Amino acid sequence: MSTQYALVLNSGSSSIKFQVLDPKADSTEPPFVSGIVEKIGEKNGHIKIQTETTKMEDTRPILSHSVGLERAFGMMSLLGVGPQELDLRAVGHRVVHGGEEFHAPELIEGDVLDRLKALIPLAPLHNPANIDGIENAQALLPNVPHVAVFDTAFFSTLPEAAANYALNAEVAREHNIRRYGFHGTSHEYVSRQVPGLLDKDPSEVKQITLHLGNGASATAIDGGKAVDTSMGLTPLAGLVMGTRTGDIDPGIIFHLTRSTDMDIDEIDNLLNRKSGLKGMAGVNDFRELQKLVDDGDKDAKLAHDVYIHTLRRFIGSYLLNLGGVDAITFTAGVGENAVGVRRDALAGLENFGIEIDDARNANEEGIEGARKISTDNSKVKVFVVPTNEELAIARYADELANQA
Repeated sequence: MSTQYALVLNSGSSSIKFQVLDPKADSTEPPFVSGIVEKIGEKNGHIKIQTETTKMEDTRPILSHSVGLERAFGMMSLLGVGPQELDLRAVGHRVVHGGEEFHAPELIEGDVLDRLKALIPLAPLHNPANIDGIENAQALLPNVPHVAVFDTAFFSTLPEAAANYALNAEVAREHNIRRYGFHGTSHEYVSRQVPGLLDKDPSEVKQITLHLGNGASATAIDGGKAVDTSMGLTPLAGLVMGTRTGDIDPGIIFHLTRSTDMDIDEIDNLLNRKSGLKGMAGVNDFRELQKLVDDGDKDAKLAHDVYIHTLRRFIGSYLLNLGGVDAITFTAGVGENAVGVRRDALAGLENFGIEIDDARNANEEGIEGARKISTDNSKVKVFVVPTNEELAIARYADELANQA
């Protein structure tokens, strides 16, 4: 019997990332095919396709998402791994914002696309690109089930006290303003592995998951359900990120409006793309930031300290909110690889039952996959668990395709 695959698409404003995976594969297995279409709309557009044995690239203008996706499929076919050549069970689409409308992955049929378009005001930078990707893929693969998987869905369980802002209630209701949270697919995927690492029933586990990449978020989870999270109406809120401020006094926006000639779009761009680590130190890659810190760069040191201070503030608030935790887990690019971030984030917390083992944190044994980095005596267990959002999306897509 041939392997049945799922295609996972993540369509952005100027790029399309994709993978072809076996939904039943182990999380450590590499994707069967991976690729990216980037610099869409630019004269130096680029497509890269990679299998376990072959790589193919193409650099020329890509006029639109539909052109880029069609060309990528053609390149895959030349390698014998095109969607038409494979036993493709489903296409899973990452959709950033599901609002209050979507609380779980959804088969894209009927009025689903219209309902997604109605949510564009909540995510004007992300959802239009996500929808564009869905429509292009449906046109190229009309006979395969398509499934939307939402970054916000995992946070539909937030208690009302955590989900609501102290904003005028009428204004909040009229404009759907509340805490939605993001990176939910990653937080859910990682948190589901922790009970097994603890040898506990999931319903008994209280945990904090830290998704630390260029975008970063923290989530408090009780019995498998999210009860608090750092991102809010948009992915701008919460932790310091690569190019985003994280939490700031909202009065700063009014101050900039009154004191400068920046309009609201320029301020939006400042907070989302020109702040965070990049805005403070000139770099948003944590590896580059660490090199600057090691070289004595004062701006980089301050950016690092602000990053850690904010991270510890959220960890502390979630420890209190949950009444203690069984586990704290780091994931994503920074969380999985930055030894110093994990060390500094949890330093000096022995009185709270948290002890990091330096050798385990540095992974001196070269362990692949999920691993414990706390001491054996640590009451709170600390883990590094690699995230795999694409595999999670593939599994959701395959599950709903079976129901179609």
